[in-house]
Amino acid sequence: MIPSPLSSVTLDGRDFLIKRDDLIDPYLAGNKYRKLYTLIKTPKERYRKLISYGGTQSNAMLALAALCKEKEWSFQYFTKPLSERQKGEASGNYALARSLGMEHYEIPHEYYKERVASLRFNLDESTIVVDQGGAAHLAKEGLEQLACEIKEINSDIRSVATPSGTGTTALYLALALPEYRVYTTPSVGDALYLKEQMRVLEMIPKNLIILEPEKKYPFGKPNREFYEIYQKLLACEIEFDLLYAPLMWKMLLEQTSEPILYIHSGGVSGNASMLERYKALI
Repeated sequence: MIPSPLSSVTLDGRDFLIKRDDLIDPYLAGNKYRKLYTLIKTPKERYRKLISYGGTQSNAMLALAALCKEKEWSFQYFTKPLSERQKGEASGNYALARSLGMEHYEIPHEYYKERVASLRFNLDESTIVVDQGGAAHLAKEGLEQLACEIKEINSDIRSVATPSGTGTTALYLALALPEYRVYTTPSVGDALYLKEQMRVLEMIPKNLIILEPEKKYPFGKPNREFYEIYQKLLACEIEFDLLYAPLMWKMLLEQTSEPILYIHSGGVSGNASMLERYKALI
């Protein structure tokens, strides 16, 4: 593939370089493209069905739906029960994934963990299960490709930043870039939870630095500080997602000072539904 392009922004008087992974593809972009790189290269004849699970505004869900549409695989996605409002939304990741052919199944809260744990039981060879958020060893190859692109950039920058859900992107990127600092921040849960997710995959390298906020920001809840950061970046003519990016940018501005390469994780397709939720706040 052609390496994703670079842009630059000035935020609160600091200059940042941006790796524009968001421009790779309308749906299969950002860190989801990197995580699914191995599956993207897989011949479509290898599988007939892909199964996954997670939230209904997940960027990974939409990326998997786009991948399966392209490969002509069926896509089954399991979630906890949805509200009637979510089911009726005409925009956002859930609506887009359904339009791409996703088969959605709701599981009662009390049975969710048990049902998810059983997804790999009795699978045939034509079916693959991808864990929530793409957190799996198959993500390693795509992140190594991203690391190669970063090394080829003609720049003195030796610090990289990317937000974390499961931490898969930050972990494999840090392992592939031992000569760089890799900053991340826990968007879901705290630093302890993030480390637990990472250690399921690999040992955490010393060059991976977790910037933890002083207070808890409930994941997905509209926040005025986040919206202001989103607007500042939008004024720089780059749109970032409202779920993960604002907290990462806030931590970089508060806890770092050196030049930084920010990896744009994509996910802006979910902003339509998020902005609807922000209307009450702004």
